[in-house]
Amino acid sequence: MPKSVTLPDPGWDETTIASRKATPQPRDGRPITIEDLYAFQMVGDPQVSPDGAVILTTVLTIDRDTDVYRASIWRMDADGTNARQLTSGAWRDSAPRWSPDGRWIAFRSRRDDSGTQLWVMPTDGGEPIRITSLEHGVQDHAWAPDSERLVVVSATEIRHDDRETDADVRVITSAHYKFNGRGFLDDRYPQLFVVSRTSSGEPQQLTSGRYLHRSPVWSPDGREIAFVANLDPDWDTSRVSDIWTIPARGGEPRRLTDGTGSYGQPTWSPDGTRIAFVGTATLDEGYRNSHIWVMPAAGGEATNVSGAIDRSIGDSSMSGPKGDVSGPSIRWTPDGTAIDALVSDRGSTRVVRYPIDSGKVTALTGLDQHVMGFDHVDPDRLVITVADATTPAELAVITREKLTRITSFNADWMSDVAVAMPEEIVLDVNGTPIQGWLLRPKHRVPGTKSPLILNIHGGPHAQYAPAFFHELQVYAANGYGLLYINPRGSVGYGEGFARAVSGAWGIADTQDFVAMLEHVVAQGEWDADRLGVTGGSYGGFMTNWLLGHTDHFRAAVTDRSISNMTSMYGTDDIALISLDPELGTPWDHPDRYWELSPIRAVANITAPLLIIHSEEDYRCPMEQAEQLFIALKRLGRAVEFVRYQGENHELSRSGKPKNRRDRLDRTIGWFDRHL
Repeated sequence: MPKSVTLPDPGWDETTIASRKATPQPRDGRPITIEDLYAFQMVGDPQVSPDGAVILTTVLTIDRDTDVYRASIWRMDADGTNARQLTSGAWRDSAPRWSPDGRWIAFRSRRDDSGTQLWVMPTDGGEPIRITSLEHGVQDHAWAPDSERLVVVSATEIRHDDRETDADVRVITSAHYKFNGRGFLDDRYPQLFVVSRTSSGEPQQLTSGRYLHRSPVWSPDGREIAFVANLDPDWDTSRVSDIWTIPARGGEPRRLTDGTGSYGQPTWSPDGTRIAFVGTATLDEGYRNSHIWVMPAAGGEATNVSGAIDRSIGDSSMSGPKGDVSGPSIRWTPDGTAIDALVSDRGSTRVVRYPIDSGKVTALTGLDQHVMGFDHVDPDRLVITVADATTPAELAVITREKLTRITSFNADWMSDVAVAMPEEIVLDVNGTPIQGWLLRPKHRVPGTKSPLILNIHGGPHAQYAPAFFHELQVYAANGYGLLYINPRGSVGYGEGFARAVSGAWGIADTQDFVAMLEHVVAQGEWDADRLGVTGGSYGGFMTNWLLGHTDHFRAAVTDRSISNMTSMYGTDDIALISLDPELGTPWDHPDRYWELSPIRAVANITAPLLIIHSEEDYRCPMEQAEQLFIALKRLGRAVEFVRYQGENHELSRSGKPKNRRDRLDRTIGWFDRHL
């Protein structure tokens, strides 16, 4: 049997971290229900005013009557007092950003038939004014230092020829022609435009061509704009993305990085002499950590400032529900001596400080938390959006001494419900520590054994967190134990751990699921004859795989899953960047693709299976579910197939609320019937 072990520390300074942990508050109350989805007020990331006195955020809610999401902008003092709502909440207002002079707020909203456009309002409130009317809306925006201009990202249509094409005919010339959540791209390519705060004059288009331009940021002197793009002719079949700059008044773009790595999120140092960005310089097969790089703004060699720590930059944690989080993963400290970053670490997302030239790498927030966004109030204070085991995301301020929550949007709801506390488990599985958590149902009959469900995360390069997750809590509230783990392939445990599944999906990580499951069942409180398994995306792949390669499970639900790796190639939206690097092509390596296809072992699947899939899922295409369903029908197995119209891969997180509710109801109902 595997033995309990301790996870290795990544090696940064944590000497002052203990008092900066959010403290879970166990509570008694009614069981959490699926209907509680409508009760949450989902807090977005914080945006601090230039003088550090005021914080902006958004609060996302669900309008049950109209089945839509709505979001309002809120402002409050830096300690959370004097909070008030700035916009009505009648629409979904997102990504509020302060003008550098602190007088204006720019945000994106879809308030009429013109699509998502850019709006500006005074910082103390007032009627917003729409300042763009771009044909295909606005995808991103950033203020100029003069507070009079903004750069926006908006798509333009660039047709491959001048021939008139019928509306029912779609001509495709680029490999990048569809994307999950956006549908068919129809020869539309995001470009950079400069617009006036007062909406006067025509937008000035800075970039052009059949390329993807994104993530623009102004230099502190207002002369240049940095952005991300691949401007090579074969960009649509390449994993490369570079950092570029372009004159803010127009001109030729200048590439800063060398065309061999994959980079994003550029940000200028406070003095404008350097640019930091996130990414990897190595594009060989398999997973690579994302690191922080810094280079002179004038050009030169890029330096990896986070490479000494074996952790990936960015938030890879799963908890929820989540608000609209649109802030960056990295921010320069106000004095320009260090960069603070969101880092995935051992089931948590934390803020970690990386010195630019010398000094210790320091964790600023603790474990057992999911930090989703942050900003600097002043050099010694951060404001973060954070969830812990029993509390959905709220804003908190951290100092060197402590963490203090400054919002309580969900306090009324929390006072009414009982929340299951996750119990951490760390096992040695064939020489590798594997971390997981167990949720126990609140009400159990003494002397009986409860059913247990294994829930598998997507990715595979993501991680579960012990932070509050409504969907996982629903299982415990309905009488099920829930086991969720971070197997090999997960982010947060080092590059080698995440790379372990490269070219070995299912083969490398099955041992972790089986060992953890058998360890928990051996404790004696779970019924070994009533075990279930479920997961979405890669979790759906692993659900299908485990059903065909083990005999542990009595029932299963597979969600937006993969069944046939060969047929998935070329039918999904990211095969060229997700499958090619790890597996090569199916015509060069047909045996490898078939070996890694769960449907190869479909004849071994005997557990009743519910298949859930969305019609417009371009990440794991519908044909994956169709093949699995027909194979199981042909074999005479117990199987049902639920298809959601108008939904994509993100149904469980951002789909229509009524469909999210229906999906959870069907999932719990399936386990009720078969466990």
